[in-house]
Amino acid sequence: MIILKGAPVSQKIQADILQELAGWNLRKIKFPHLSVILVGEDPASSIYVTRKEDMCKKLGFSSEIIRVSTGISQRELQNIIIDLNKNSSVDGILVQLPLPVSISAREVLETIDPLKDVDCLTEKNLGKILTGHPLVQPCTPSGVMEMLKHYNISVQGKNVAIIGRSLIVGVPLIHLLLKENASVSVFHSKSEKIESQLKNFDIVCVAVGKSHAFKYSQFKHDAVVIDVGINRSSKGLTGDVLNDMTEGKNHIKAATPVPGGVGVMTIAMLMKNTLALAKLRRNAYENLES
Repeated sequence: MIILKGAPVSQKIQADILQELAGWNLRKIKFPHLSVILVGEDPASSIYVTRKEDMCKKLGFSSEIIRVSTGISQRELQNIIIDLNKNSSVDGILVQLPLPVSISAREVLETIDPLKDVDCLTEKNLGKILTGHPLVQPCTPSGVMEMLKHYNISVQGKNVAIIGRSLIVGVPLIHLLLKENASVSVFHSKSEKIESQLKNFDIVCVAVGKSHAFKYSQFKHDAVVIDVGINRSSKGLTGDVLNDMTEGKNHIKAATPVPGGVGVMTIAMLMKNTLALAKLRRNAYENLES
C-alpha cells in the first residue's frame, strides 16, 4: 500500500510560490496579505489558525489574526469583514469555521468580497466552479486533486465515490472530479446500504467527520482511499477511515494518512489561493495605472 503523504506535495507548491514571489521581489511588488478572523478560543481552530500564520511567515506573506470573543454579534462580525473588504492592503479574507450557533455562517461568508474569498465559500465563487471558470478553488477539494496529480493517480474514466456532501468538501469535489472526466457517485447520511456498494469504486474520498466510520476491508481491492476527515479526541487526531496498516497492506492500493495527508494540503492550497487573488489585484492595479 502506498502512503499518500501531503508533505511532498505541499513542499512543491511552496517552492512554486517562492519562485513566483522572487520575481515580485525584483519588481518591488508588495507581497500578498491574508487576514484571518477567529471567533472564540476553540483549541482546534486556534491550532489551525496558528499554522496558517506560520505558513504565511515562511513564504513571506504578511498576515494578521483578528481574534474576537464568542459574544460578538453577527452584525459586528460582518462589519469587520466589510472593513477588510475596503482595505486595499488585504488580498485574502478567511473566517475560521465553525462559528457560534448564534451566528449564521452563510450570511457571514456572503459578506466577504468574492475577490478576497480565499477559501472559495461565497455563493458567487462556488457557482464559478460549476461553470468551469473559478477565481480560486476550495482549499481542501483542490488539495485532494493536487495529491492525486502528484502521485500520478489518474481519475479519468475511473469510478469515484465521494462520501459526504458538504459545501466545503463534497459538493465542490464532485465538479473538480467531473472536470477531469471521472465518473462520480455521491453518498451521504441519507444514502442506504453504502457499505455494500463501496467495492464498486476505484477511488473513494471520505469526508463524513466521524472517526473510523469505515475500514480498508470495506473498499475494493486495489482502491485508492482519500481520507479527508480530521477528528480530535483525547488520543489525538484520527481520520474517517481506520488506519489499519496490517489490514490495508495487501488490500488497498494507496491511502492518505491522518494526520499528514489531506490536512497538510489544505493550508498549502490556502497560500496558493492567496497568491492567486493577490495577483489578480496587482494586475488590475497595473491596468488602471497604464
